[in-house]
Amino acid sequence: MQNKLMQLKKLIKQADRVVFFGGAGVSTESGIPDFRSVNGLFNQDSGQTYQPEDIVSDWFLKEQPEDFFNYYFEHLVYPEAVPNVTHLYLAELEAKGKDVTIITQNIDGLHQMAGSKNVLELHGTTLKNTCLTCGRQYSLLDLKQDDKGIPRCPDDNGIVRPDVVLYGEMLDQTALLMSKTAIEKADLLLIAGTSLSVYPANSLIHYFSGDAVVLLNRTTIQYPAVFDLIIEDSLSSVFKELVINGRDERP
Repeated sequence: MQNKLMQLKKLIKQADRVVFFGGAGVSTESGIPDFRSVNGLFNQDSGQTYQPEDIVSDWFLKEQPEDFFNYYFEHLVYPEAVPNVTHLYLAELEAKGKDVTIITQNIDGLHQMAGSKNVLELHGTTLKNTCLTCGRQYSLLDLKQDDKGIPRCPDDNGIVRPDVVLYGEMLDQTALLMSKTAIEKADLLLIAGTSLSVYPANSLIHYFSGDAVVLLNRTTIQYPAVFDLIIEDSLSSVFKELVINGRDERP
């Protein structure tokens, strides 16, 4: 394992442009559950007659907003979560002058909270919300819920929905295009905490033509791609070893 960690550190140091492509596993160590693991949200009883995938869909929000928001606030919103060592390492790497682009499938905003500036959110964020009637924007803290738990706009009583991509909706095309461009220009692609099972996000890695692709994941994944380095361990274990000590060290 130490040899692999040293190889990873060398690849990061040598790269001019690094893209970090992260999934749910990046945030599980901040106390936010993933979706598709054995104990993930999609394998748990939703407490309703519908499956979790149905509840977090666009049609369910339109037809049963009360049930949607009850599930959403209980299972998808974690305002007390804080960045873990992976988020902090990437932010420090960028702060020290490395060209780092983060492409995340997570909706928790923890990369920005850690200090990363160049973050592309493929699935949106729970921290931004929009009134479906007038388009007014609200932060998570500014949401006002009615007696059914549905966030409402004080101006027109319209439903305020989170700026997240629900099942049945397209990804933000600007974020998708910017992610494609970043991967095309990268020297090093780090893929972490993801099963690479969600399309079209998982197809982005095929645009990479740089020096090395590294897979960092706790478990083996089945994906038709050649990885130059695979480290199967918790992300916290990996990034604790990579933490840059000393403010004068260059990445």
